[in-house]
Amino acid sequence: MHYLDEGQGSPILMIHGNPTWSFYYRNLVTEFSKSNRVVAPDHIGCGLSDKPRHYEYTLKQHIDNLEKLVLELKLKDFVLIVHDWGGPIGFGLIQRHPDLVRKIVILNTAAYTSKVIAFQINMCRIPILAEQVIRRLNGFALTATYMAVAKKMSPEIRRGYLYPYDSYDHRIAIARFVADIPMNRKHRSFRTLKNIELSLSQHHCPRLILWGMRDFCFHDYFLNRWREIYPDATIKTFESAGHYILEDAGDEIIKELKQFL
Repeated sequence: MHYLDEGQGSPILMIHGNPTWSFYYRNLVTEFSKSNRVVAPDHIGCGLSDKPRHYEYTLKQHIDNLEKLVLELKLKDFVLIVHDWGGPIGFGLIQRHPDLVRKIVILNTAAYTSKVIAFQINMCRIPILAEQVIRRLNGFALTATYMAVAKKMSPEIRRGYLYPYDSYDHRIAIARFVADIPMNRKHRSFRTLKNIELSLSQHHCPRLILWGMRDFCFHDYFLNRWREIYPDATIKTFESAGHYILEDAGDEIIKELKQFL
């Protein structure tokens, strides 16, 4: 399991989603490692981590991996920043260790069950289509570099996002993440996610929600769910930012984070 561990001081733990990797947080790592210890892992199957073919790419397994990393690095009293799949994975960690987190930052994610799903994402859950589009054509990660941003992504940054996912075998986790979205009670990850949802109310630390409003995946419905769960959270919306909010509003995000920290 590959991870970045930069800087010294009060720790910040940054958890990425799918189909990104720690590269998503590169500008935050550069900025906040000047004053803090910043840890940003790549989930197994993602980024520079191993990409085994025969592996349990489930929500529980990703939480287990993150828990092992955090305990081995002896991280405590940290600020947790989550995006996309980093939401349920990060909240899954602090469900088990609520005493370790000091503050929480939520970026366009969900950590609760829902029957709402974007059409494009749902189509990629069809097994045969997923193998062809996601793994053979790299359609999921490549398309995200266009659809997940409101501002055009530069070719250099696009190459950065796609760098770890350069072959059929290296895209296995991307496909498995999509398949692991629990849309009904019979899904193997439903109970894990439901238990995380039930634990959200136990987190009484300061919470900051930073939300890109032009997100085709995590749209208003998901933001409103967070408003219901954390009515006392500080919320800042960005009208010209998409799902990859750090690409579209990176400078503003850094300002908000500095104030929050």
